[in-house]
Amino acid sequence: MAPLVHAARQGTGITTLTLDSPANRNALSARLVAELREALAGAAADPGTRAVVLTHTGNTFCAGADLKSPCDPADFLALLREITALPKPVVARVTGHVRAGGLGLLGACDIAAAGPQSSYAFTETHLGLAPAVISMTVLPRLDPRAASRYLLTAEAFDAAEAARIGLLTLHTADDVDTALAPVLDGLRKASPQALAETKAMVAAGVREALDRDGARLTELSARLFASAEAREGITARFERRDPSWVR
Repeated sequence: MAPLVHAARQGTGITTLTLDSPANRNALSARLVAELREALAGAAADPGTRAVVLTHTGNTFCAGADLKSPCDPADFLALLREITALPKPVVARVTGHVRAGGLGLLGACDIAAAGPQSSYAFTETHLGLAPAVISMTVLPRLDPRAASRYLLTAEAFDAAEAARIGLLTLHTADDVDTALAPVLDGLRKASPQALAETKAMVAAGVREALDRDGARLTELSARLFASAEAREGITARFERRDPSWVR
């Protein structure tokens, strides 16, 4: 089978990890999560890598959980911990849509940049679920009032709004790679020791949330996925109809 995550470094100090599962819009299947964890470990062990860029093929960065075959919430929690604990900065490069669990990936990254075609939504409440595990990486980033609105309503919003509320570091109306160039240049010029220690400081709040609440919210996520309301919400999504609770 073709890999779902491609790793490439071209001597520039930046390793690019590309999510490449277009059949399910880069959804968080058990296989994609496992491959991404393996690729991150490889980048961490590579002395020539100063930073990691996480990007995607297709028009979706990540659609969230693979609803036909979701990964174990504990494995997803482990992935988020590994991103935040990686001794090298992780930069999200987004040119498409981000939904649900994909926003958890975005929140775990140290820097996040997006182009004009990107859009965002915490879709869990419309499926009978809650953004439980991902709350640990997104809530430390977000404006509290915006978090209450978007996590509850599942409304979609654009890159400008994502930057305003703290989900993105920067957005551009033009080419995202041009906008990222000075960011990556700055990371290339930093020493490995300095990057590791500085990342440990700036990511401390997110890592503390993962350590403090990880077990409880992973259990909540598993319980909700197994509930009758979630089964109805997910079935309704596949059948392209409103779930039974919509009035």
